Formats: sequence, structure tokens, C-alpha cells
Amino acid sequence: MQQILVTGGAGYIGSHMVRVLSQNGYSPIVFDNLSTGHREFVPATVPFIEGDLRNTSELAGVFREHQITGVLHFAATLVVPESVANPIKYYDNNFSGSLNLLTQMLENSVYKLVFSSTATVYGNANTISVTENTPTIPVSPYGKTKLFVEQMISDTSHATKLRYATLRYFNVAGCHPEWGIGIKARDTTFLIPGIMQVACGERKALTVFGNDYDTRDGTCIRDYLSVLDLCEAHLLAYKALDGNVQNEVFNIGTGHGLSVLEIIRHAEMVTGKSIRYEFAERRPGDAAQIYANPEKAKQILGWVSHTSTTEMLRSAWAWQKMLSGQKSDFNPAPAE
Repeated sequence: MQQILVTGGAGYIGSHMVRVLSQNGYSPIVFDNLSTGHREFVPATVPFIEGDLRNTSELAGVFREHQITGVLHFAATLVVPESVANPIKYYDNNFSGSLNLLTQMLENSVYKLVFSSTATVYGNANTISVTENTPTIPVSPYGKTKLFVEQMISDTSHATKLRYATLRYFNVAGCHPEWGIGIKARDTTFLIPGIMQVACGERKALTVFGNDYDTRDGTCIRDYLSVLDLCEAHLLAYKALDGNVQNEVFNIGTGHGLSVLEIIRHAEMVTGKSIRYEFAERRPGDAAQIYANPEKAKQILGWVSHTSTTEMLRSAWAWQKMLSGQKSDFNPAPAE
């Protein structure tokens, strides 16, 4: 079994990825500093190392103790407004941590990498449906750190045996109904968990940042993607590195956008609750609208998004009800 290092594997997306890898015959190893991840999200049978990518000795120990064949790199801080207010934190964690990771990979002859990037690298794109050739002009330190890491990986691949796939994806939501993992933070800045917290009574109202954008209803438009579809894309990208596909960038998304108010309306239908919201000023660094053209991922990886918005919201609703101690159809099985 290939041993795959999953950085950030105790986080929301990473913990789903760990289970997908295990189900597909791989042996994941989790490395996470638990700044936003949760130890209980990692199955007991999966090796877990609490450590920070910026700590070279901790990271070197992982490569020394395990026969790692590839890396899925999720570990990053990712809140756009926070990155504007505290850019040093983001350059330190996202870029410096990735530099250390790449250095250790090369020193230990590990040459397969799938990098979890972001559509934020496109910034305020001149086109709404972005392709991989859309100019990358990020407007926030978060997006800039991700783009710098992309460039570092690309440059390194030209000088070494490194093979990589970079996945730029959009807003991720939902969860698996039996795995007992999801977005847990009460003060989350993510839209869909925030909506579900209002529906459960955990939050009085949702703050909608900006209603004067040049969009169909004045609120931001984004591409909302199921976490399970995203994990499938990572799996296909990793498998493709063993074939003819290497050193590629892929947009991962549904191919269409929904506004904040449209997501709220969808959530009201799913939950049967009225979602109270209040408008506030725009947040620094937020683009008006952006969503993916995923055609390249379809043609090269054979990947398509197949989870509907309703299915994604239903799983997010069931998860939030469970967190809030309400009756839920979310029945997680014990972690294996």
C-alpha cells in the first residue's frame, strides 16, 4: 500500500480525504498542528503526527519514520479578511510551511504532490467563468500565498523529478453522513455553515457582506462544491501522476455560480426554516463573482461534479443539527 502524507489531514477537507484514500487502497498518514483541525476527525487506525510544517525537525521525522510515496497538501490558513489584516501570518504559515514541505520531499526522494490551491488566485477576473488560462491576479494575501506556492512547485518541477497536480477549487460544503466529520467551528466565516447555525438557532442572524456588487441580486456569486466531489478530484489527480499526467493545474468546480441570497433560499427549502440575515459592508479582498470552468478536469482526469446543491445542503444541515444536539438523520459510524 502506498503511504501518502496528508498535511492538514485533521481538518475539514483533509479528514474526508483520509477516508477516501483508505477506501481506495492507500495508507494515509496525517500531519496536522490542530490549529483548526480536530484530532477526533482522524480514524484510530490512521497514523497521526501532531506537528507544524514550519518546524523542520518535526517534518523531517515524519519522512524518516515512514516510507512516504506521495503527498496531498491541504495545510493552510485560509480566511481572506484575516489575511488582509494579518498578512505575515499567512506568508509564514502558507508559504514557509510549503517551502519546508517541498524541501523535505526532495531530500527524501518523494516526487508526487497534489497541492490544494484556490480559485482566489484569479482575483477579480475579467471573465466570470474562469479557465486555467485566466490571468492570476490575486487581490488578498491569502490568494497571493497560494499563487506563490504554485509558482514554487512549478519551478521546482523543472529542476527536479517532482510531478505535481495543482487543484484550484471554489467554496466547499457538505459532508459524508456516516463519517462524523464536518465544519465544526462556531465562529466560522464560511457561508453555508453560518446559514445552518442560524437555522439551528446557534446564531441570531447571518451577516451578508455587500449587497451592491454588479451581480443579479447585488451579492457575491461563487461556485459551491461538495467536499466528496472535491476529494474524488484529488484522488483522480494523484492516480494520474502515475501515468502521463503531470505538472498540471486544474479548476475544480460545478461550472456554475450561485449568489449568497440564492444559497440562502436553497437552504430555507432544505431546512424548512427562515434564515435571518443582515447586510454589512463589503469585506476587503472579496471578488464580485467567480466560478469554475471545469472542462480540463473532465477531459484529462475524467472528473465531474455529481452532487446537487440540495444534497450538499442536506448533509450540511444534518451535520449542524447533530452538533447542536438536535434530532438529526446524521448517524456517524465509529471511526475505523
